[in-house]
Amino acid sequence: MQYVTPDLCDAYPDVQVVEPMFANFGGRDSFGGEIVTVKCHEDNSVVKAQVEQPGHGKVMVVDGGGSLRRAMLGDMLAAKAAKNGWEGIIVYGCVRDVDVLAETDLGIQALASHPMKTDKRDIGDLNVVVTFGGVTFRPGEFVYADNNGIIVSETALSMPE
Repeated sequence: MQYVTPDLCDAYPDVQVVEPMFANFGGRDSFGGEIVTVKCHEDNSVVKAQVEQPGHGKVMVVDGGGSLRRAMLGDMLAAKAAKNGWEGIIVYGCVRDVDVLAETDLGIQALASHPMKTDKRDIGDLNVVVTFGGVTFRPGEFVYADNNGIIVSETALSMPE
């Protein structure tokens, strides 16, 4: 489905709007769905485990602590996420393999790109409340993103007619 966040903000003025700091790196320029959170720092082990799970109707929100020193997502994990039906992944941190990500049928927003992969120490938390960009992301709530920005809602939103 195509989402237009300005139209959603007009129709649902109580949504939370993430501070503008993210760029679009994925093959989908708009995406949305139920929030699944991962909290980790320079270790994407939990992200790797989650992209293996069915993700239809879901968006993974990765709180990488805003680190600009390692990439939390690359081409192989993005391909698995797309294959397993994830709508998108939002990374409060970096991604890599950006030319391939742009061709992947997955919404991807992140702070920046970085060529270095993360360590794998199996450290991270799944489905915990995370806060960044002035917004709190709660598992089971909903997030919508496009080139205009990212918004969060307690309930599922539908595009106004």
